[in-house]
Amino acid sequence: MYYLYVLSCLDKSLYTGITNNLAKRMKIHRLGKGSKYVFAHLPFKLVYTEIFQSKSKALKRELEIKKWKREEKIRNLRLKV
Repeated sequence: MYYLYVLSCLDKSLYTGITNNLAKRMKIHRLGKGSKYVFAHLPFKLVYTEIFQSKSKALKRELEIKKWKREEKIRNLRLKV
């Protein structure tokens, strides 16, 4: 299984990513080793997840969401940020 996730960072920016181990990925982000973007915007809060059966489907969804503007992400995913 693969997880698509959205993080709300300290500056209220939104970060979207995928992983096959959500708990491990969150721990890596918290240690500042997950991505340069999240490291520069710590701390963060996990605000959204979706589960997929394949990496391919998760990647397609990630690309779709990353094309959206912030307001679209909040509305379409019903985020509470």
